[in-house]
Amino acid sequence: MADSIIQVEKPTLQQSMSGRKLKAMLLFPPEWVPTAPYLALPSLTAVLRQHGHEVVQKDVNIEMYDYFFSDTFLIWIMARMATQRRALEAKELTEGLTEREAAQKACLEAAAGVDVLDLAERAQEAKRITRSEDFYDADKLEWALNTFREVMQYISAAYYPASLVFYPMESNLGYRPGVSKEVLACLDDEQVNVYRDVCRQLVLPAVSREAPDVVGVSVGTQMQLLAGLTFCKMIKEAFPHIHITVGGNIITRLQEEFPKHERFFTTVFDSAILYEGEHALLWLLEALAGEREMAKVPNLIYRDETGAHVNTEVYTEKTTALPLPDFDGFPLDSYFVPVRILPYLATRGCYWGRCTFCDHGQGYFDQYRGMPAHEVVRQIKALKEKYHAEHFLFADESYPPALFKKVVQLLVEQNVGIKWTTLIRFEETLQDSEIWKIAAQSGCCTLYYGMESANERVLNLMDKHVKQSVIENNLREAAKVGIWNHVMAFYGFPGETREEAEETREFLIDNKEHIHSVELFYFVAYRHTPMVRTPEKFGITIHKQEEYDLPLDYYYTLNEPGGVTCLEAMQLCEEFYQNDFAPWAVRVNAREHVFLYISKFGTNRLPQIYAQPKTGVSGLVTWPVARGDAEAESAGDQSMARVHSHTAP
Repeated sequence: MADSIIQVEKPTLQQSMSGRKLKAMLLFPPEWVPTAPYLALPSLTAVLRQHGHEVVQKDVNIEMYDYFFSDTFLIWIMARMATQRRALEAKELTEGLTEREAAQKACLEAAAGVDVLDLAERAQEAKRITRSEDFYDADKLEWALNTFREVMQYISAAYYPASLVFYPMESNLGYRPGVSKEVLACLDDEQVNVYRDVCRQLVLPAVSREAPDVVGVSVGTQMQLLAGLTFCKMIKEAFPHIHITVGGNIITRLQEEFPKHERFFTTVFDSAILYEGEHALLWLLEALAGEREMAKVPNLIYRDETGAHVNTEVYTEKTTALPLPDFDGFPLDSYFVPVRILPYLATRGCYWGRCTFCDHGQGYFDQYRGMPAHEVVRQIKALKEKYHAEHFLFADESYPPALFKKVVQLLVEQNVGIKWTTLIRFEETLQDSEIWKIAAQSGCCTLYYGMESANERVLNLMDKHVKQSVIENNLREAAKVGIWNHVMAFYGFPGETREEAEETREFLIDNKEHIHSVELFYFVAYRHTPMVRTPEKFGITIHKQEEYDLPLDYYYTLNEPGGVTCLEAMQLCEEFYQNDFAPWAVRVNAREHVFLYISKFGTNRLPQIYAQPKTGVSGLVTWPVARGDAEAESAGDQSMARVHSHTAP
């Protein structure tokens, strides 16, 4: 949609400080893993505060989970279910129940047998465990995580037929996020949309108290779309004078669709920020203060009395000029971990940027940019000192090998004393064992690799161009120095044969000594990828359905027989988890949780966190590390894209 990059003349700090200042409230909506802050809001906040604007940043995600696992909320849920049950019982006596209502009544009756005070007490204990040294007792941590899941199941009964899940992030409200009619209907559904109650109890009171001029909502993953838009709509209804803006990776991916649906701009939000948002949001505030024309704010979609407008100018951030992320106001000690973990981003975009199945580049208009190693280390030291944090998530899409080698060397030389984790490609330039020794000394604990396939022909089709010998070398050398290796792959890349898919499976099994956890998925045709733009080059046909008017991916079929079909890839995944996954079945399965275990015990040999097969049970159902529905995330590789993202909207 935007086809040119302009260099917007940035006002000096003195000029910016001279204008009218606005108050902004920035919201991070559910659902996301409640283990660390997300980087979008602190990145935006830093720029706004630097220019004199007042900012309140609110992580509604962690607030929601903290509230869910409390006696106050669970007693309220019990009362909500009692009201629903009485209404159904009365209707049953007068006119009878539909099949769905009868199923809801049975669900409510089952939940009525739960001792809610006992459940709340156990939930409080579970929170205590995750935030204390007991976290490092794997049995206690597993008990806590299962308690959280039990609580979510109880809460789900009050929003029947919604299914609310703690982890992995796979809650389902029964509405398809790719269908605009269903998205808009969900926003007003009092029965299933739990986020309406979250907004009423956690968000609207804060908006009323803080009285901001602007509310910004960051939607980084598809799982956050319904919650984020629910918040927007309810705030807009309660406070029509407040300007509501949305941003984040998902908003950028749907930039072509939102202007076609007037209801989003008339009833949900007033504007949308595309691509990177730090200065775009700053200039939006200046426009709202009357100091800049709205039509000249880069990266912006907005609506006025004449309709929706898409500003064609695009501004890309200069990483070396951005201020340090500002976490002031974040509840850094409320996350479900015993120590503080901070995200940090040294680069924007992916240095490789060639994978034919990847569309995360849609979140950036410009190419890869990064900071020099000395500046990276300087900022990490500043964050460590300011926030008393020694654990970092390097949220880069894929850590560049040249930067990797320089940063680890500086971390060691300057004795920075941190622990960290990141995503990384298998690279020929990282085969020297000395590099891995220095990486471990620098505090590297866990690495996440997008292998995708072990077959070199398929890797070349993907434009990854990695040799199997390099993959083996990187895994072996990293494991040797105590780094935990998490490998991600998928079945069904168009053109992959059954034998080539089997090679990936065999490679994982043959190298399980050096692979500590695994995530295996199936190929998804994301809409902005080279494959979907030119499907004929990859031998596939894309099938678009008219009702899916907010699509992030498409159903596809193969043009020629012989390759692994979509259905076959799904079946192969299921077979892998049923038959082959046992060596990697971990019961402590959040990425940050495994990271902290490695940090605590100083080894990648942690038998206590693996699930033990039970007699008579065929196949484990324990999820792989970091599994989640976050396809909009920062990784440059398809399977990496389901692991993590902390990029600014």
